[in-house]
Amino acid sequence: MIASLNGTLRAKSPTEVLVDVHGVGYAVSIPVSTFEKLGALDTPVFLFTYLHVREDTLHLFGFATEEERALFKLLLSVNGIGPKIAQGILSGIPAGELKHHIASGNIGALTSIPGVGRKTAERILIELRDKMSATSGGSGLSADQTGEVRAEALLALTTLGYPRASAEKAIRQVLHENKGHLSLEELIKLALRFTTSG
Repeated sequence: MIASLNGTLRAKSPTEVLVDVHGVGYAVSIPVSTFEKLGALDTPVFLFTYLHVREDTLHLFGFATEEERALFKLLLSVNGIGPKIAQGILSGIPAGELKHHIASGNIGALTSIPGVGRKTAERILIELRDKMSATSGGSGLSADQTGEVRAEALLALTTLGYPRASAEKAIRQVLHENKGHLSLEELIKLALRFTTSG
């Protein structure tokens, strides 16, 4: 997994950059929020990255901050949200504002993004508000950390071959039964019991 890139910025547009890392050029899709933080061409650049793997393609996404990447992965965990829509949402709404809109249930802000209809926006609010508050109130995790651990666990389970719906249900059940701090490893292990037992 490519977790970050540290190199030289060779080309940039609002949706994509070319980063030269020791002579290897990486084409990286970015949200507009990341584009606005980039320096001039031929200057050093560091990006947090997420490698989206499909059967026929590898698609690298880059972010200026860890917060943006965490939100991107959370958006991908929502049913019906692919990387392009997630990229579009982060391009249209800054990370801090997006978290506020989700917490306050502002559906209008989400439907203002091209490609996000009312049903998709409702799913985002329902699923992410739940994920961001799943272990709030006395747990050792902040909302961001909880969401990121949950997204990582979902990715791990689906990579292992479990259906997305089954994996999501298992994770939700584990978090409901374990209100305290769970590490990623603990969450995956407990979720595997539920997925294997059906």
